[in-house]
Amino acid sequence: MKGNVILTGFMGTGKTSIGKMLAAKLGRPFVDIDKKIESEARLSIPKIFAQFGEEHFRELERAAVRELSSRRGIVIATGGGTVKDAENLRLLKNSGVIICLTSEPEEIFRRTMRRGERPVLDGGGDERLATIKKLLAERKEFYDRADYHVDTTEWSPLQIINDICRYLRQFGG
Repeated sequence: MKGNVILTGFMGTGKTSIGKMLAAKLGRPFVDIDKKIESEARLSIPKIFAQFGEEHFRELERAAVRELSSRRGIVIATGGGTVKDAENLRLLKNSGVIICLTSEPEEIFRRTMRRGERPVLDGGGDERLATIKKLLAERKEFYDRADYHVDTTEWSPLQIINDICRYLRQFGG
């Protein structure tokens, strides 16, 4: 299979950690779109949001998707909202297989509380969990367009990677 493997899903579902391990197993380069944007902008995503706003961040994201979609044979981790943009979704779908990582809202809440700043999840406690549930509902239609879904709530990284590889062997080309 020469196409890309694109991991999408909500923040905290494991796109980056699973993506790195999957790329190693497949012998492919790994690119995290958010890390690429931070590296090129020389600013963290929270700082990009604070200084320039979400729309500027989304423009940088669209440019990264255009560039990466023109490549082949890579594993890409998208940002949680990348696939909300119709053109991003079209480009990514045309460049490979989209795997959506999912998790229960309460598990996302636990994972994102441990991991630094998340600009779209302002607030904490019940407000943060409510925001997660609201955003999951808003993004469901976009995540549903993925070629395959893997729930990461209770599986180990190895189980997740084995499941993705089984899918890729069977249906990925």
